[in-house]
Amino acid sequence: MGKGFHISKTVGIVLIVVGAAAVATIIALSVVYSQEKSKNNEVKPTAEVATSVPPTTAPSNEPWDQWRLPQTLSPLTYNVTLWPRLKLDPTSGLFIFTGMSSVIFRCVEKTDLVLIHSNKLNMTKPVTLKALGSQPAPSIDSIVMYEKTQYMVIKLKESLTAGERYELYTEFVGELADDLGGFYRSEYDDENGVRKVVATTQMQATDARKAFPCFDEPAMKAVFHITILHDPATRALSNGVVIDEVQITVDGTLLTKTTFAATEVMSTYLLAFIVSEFTFIEQIDKDLQIRIFGRREAIAAGQGVYALNKTGLILRFFEKYYNVSYPLPKSDQIALPDFNAGAMENWGLITYRETALLYDDKISSNGNKERIATIIAHELAHQWFGNLVTIRWWNDLWLNEGFASYVEYLGADEAEPNWNIKDLIVLNDVHRVFAIDALASSHPLSSKEEEIQRPEQISEVFDTISYSKGASVIRMLSDFLTEPVFTQGLQTYLDHFKFKNTVYTDLWDHLQMAVDKTGYQLPKTVQEIMDRWVLQMGFPVVTFDTTNGKITQEHFLLDPNTKPDRPSEFNYEWFVPCTWIKTGTEQPMRWLLEKTDQTDDLKINANEWVLANINVTGYYRVNYDQVNWERLLNVLQTSRHSIPVINRAQLIDDAFNLAKAGIIPTTLALRTTLFLIDETEYMPWESALDNLDYFYLMFDRTELYGPLQAYVGKQVVPLFKHFTDLTDWKDVPKGHTDQYNQINALRVACSTGLENCTTLVKDWFQQWMNNPDDNPIHANLRSTVYCSAIAAGDDKEWDFAWEIFQKTNVASEKDKLRAAMACATKPWLLNRYLSYTLDASKIRKQDATSTIISIASNVAGQPLAWDFVRANWEYIFNQYGGGSFSFSNLINGVTKRFSTQFELQQLIQFRDDNANIGFGSGTLAIQQSIERTNANIKWVEQNKDAVLAWLKNPS
Repeated sequence: MGKGFHISKTVGIVLIVVGAAAVATIIALSVVYSQEKSKNNEVKPTAEVATSVPPTTAPSNEPWDQWRLPQTLSPLTYNVTLWPRLKLDPTSGLFIFTGMSSVIFRCVEKTDLVLIHSNKLNMTKPVTLKALGSQPAPSIDSIVMYEKTQYMVIKLKESLTAGERYELYTEFVGELADDLGGFYRSEYDDENGVRKVVATTQMQATDARKAFPCFDEPAMKAVFHITILHDPATRALSNGVVIDEVQITVDGTLLTKTTFAATEVMSTYLLAFIVSEFTFIEQIDKDLQIRIFGRREAIAAGQGVYALNKTGLILRFFEKYYNVSYPLPKSDQIALPDFNAGAMENWGLITYRETALLYDDKISSNGNKERIATIIAHELAHQWFGNLVTIRWWNDLWLNEGFASYVEYLGADEAEPNWNIKDLIVLNDVHRVFAIDALASSHPLSSKEEEIQRPEQISEVFDTISYSKGASVIRMLSDFLTEPVFTQGLQTYLDHFKFKNTVYTDLWDHLQMAVDKTGYQLPKTVQEIMDRWVLQMGFPVVTFDTTNGKITQEHFLLDPNTKPDRPSEFNYEWFVPCTWIKTGTEQPMRWLLEKTDQTDDLKINANEWVLANINVTGYYRVNYDQVNWERLLNVLQTSRHSIPVINRAQLIDDAFNLAKAGIIPTTLALRTTLFLIDETEYMPWESALDNLDYFYLMFDRTELYGPLQAYVGKQVVPLFKHFTDLTDWKDVPKGHTDQYNQINALRVACSTGLENCTTLVKDWFQQWMNNPDDNPIHANLRSTVYCSAIAAGDDKEWDFAWEIFQKTNVASEKDKLRAAMACATKPWLLNRYLSYTLDASKIRKQDATSTIISIASNVAGQPLAWDFVRANWEYIFNQYGGGSFSFSNLINGVTKRFSTQFELQQLIQFRDDNANIGFGSGTLAIQQSIERTNANIKWVEQNKDAVLAWLKNPS
């Protein structure tokens, strides 16, 4: 029920307490925005409200020059009303939103300063402070906006009283920009070609402050009351359920005012509010409302059905797994046309890229379906682990993301039990992160709080180490504890800390309690074991010597001549859980607690062999003595099924990386691929292709390219024939990973020039060009077919793909075409395509960096992409934001082929030339690229001749 104005005096400051019904009028009157001239101008505070201080170079010890909030104030509740305009504001020429917010906070320690985050917001009415106790609030002395640290600094004439509660009230205006952060806009054309605007949010990690002034740190949890004003033709969504919806008129404009139920106690980064013309499908699961939102056309075409059918299954699985009921009355999931990340776990309103939520069973591939299942499981896992119990600060992000990246496989396995998806964590996460974590410029999972302060430092933590290494070590922990002990500790942790914040050692404490309670035997405490995996970067290579029974560990570095700058209190030694098989028989697990251990059980007789790290549950690489390597190579070629399929993939990956580090000969690694001529399983093939990709990167501009193509082509012919016999290329195999291997067979056979393959692909693509309304290519095979046909074709094929790309409204199909157009071999086509990435009307901002990376992955496109990034770095950096999560991917992507001194010098020059602009979240990636290029140069010098000789005569 609305109230009118209530005016009171507090020490000379007029305080306006606004009733709900009067909100719209006040907001309408508050728009003072005429000073805005262009879209790229930042919103500056008006002079009557505050002065603005530009960034300073010399930081002081003043609280407003620190990146962390002082612990003097603690927020309790927010009351926020926002009105996004989905049409251009005629005065400023911008899309804007206006709002008002009151935050009630408790004074923890006496202070005469209120520091609250506010970024790019323009205060439109005097900021007011009101005491909620018996004493009046001190009057405001001054208000200053600090742009660098993103604070509104309110200096008071007297101090706040410890223990008392106060209310801070602000009215403001901000730009509803297309920058993918904070409260932003996404645009799309509907089925009638009409341009539509969506107002949506992405608060993680530090952008809630762009939507309203707030204490924007994860430990500053509060309850949020959200109200949204919007056009009656649109729908408003937020974290809570709708509790009131009324029509109001503001200056002759009819609006809907939607009020949402109060949230649970939660962090600012999990807030979401969205205004759109989207529609939805829903399911009621017991009392839980599950809804999938998207563009009307996509929902009408049934693209939300798969997500809807799997969400309830996965949610109920996690309820059992965590032994905690889902704490909200609804679970909304929404597919956005513009979204920087894959998805975001906002509590009760999860946001997704369209490709991560929408599935079209005629057009989307098996891989698209897997992505949707795993991402939904990842985000739903966070509803408890992350949202209900939240990390205290971003230095522990790895725990949040690593945990979700592990259990997403468990959730997806529940949704799709026939996929055997849990095995794929080895390829997708363990092997993937090994490549990064073997660099001397890697970093530990957990950093000190003081090392992660600025927004761009926080963005940098959202990397492969946090997600994939986090997942890998948590999987190892779950394995050596056993799942029952692990889940017992997890459940008491969640129950004890619900609605609170934690540090990662709190989880270790609860796992230890479970260990103690069950009587499970560990050689050390959970914390002692895990500290070595969490507090030091890298991982060991464990050598099993079957000649003398010795087990030894060494810090594995791709370039053994580089030493990490970062010292470790554990001297880069780990407590390693060693699992192993002896001639097909599993042996008891053994802990390696020192640098070296010895057991006679490891010694082998004439026909025996040893295989370690069963199913790669341990986060380490494995090496053997030469005798055992030879035995394993023999087993692979004569009786490969006696080695588990995951370990067949592991032997290849370990061997290639041990060779890269100079530990074993490169020819030994190449020999691990000989058995593939008989192999039909996906995981070994994918592991080999991933590793041979490095050989292509290093040699596809040299005389080794021909022999490499000839060898790989010979190995793949039987696989191509296997799938020809099985499917005749008209069907797809039943097995999940078999479908992936069918794609590998087609891709590799075509790329190595197998005539049957190239004819097939060209014919399919030509049929489609002849009849664009009838695509004869199976969804699974489209990425490969499109790429092969465009690579073999000219501008006719490219322009056809571009035309379809512009027309299609299925996001997964758009993605396939976008990647395939990067396969062109004509430099002018690729240069034209690169130019499109700077035009958001052609390539969406969210897709710009991945498009440049795709072009750089093409041998013809790599130098063009590198020149393009260097020439446009300042524009790219400023346009896409120093905090963009994709900068590290971009830098790594355009430099991964570098293997000459000339390229190294160019890279160093690029770093130095742009030092004044900066690299944001790509800062570490620059160092890693330099380190990797140095390693590549050495590797090529040392291995080129031996590799050429072997490829000419493989044996």
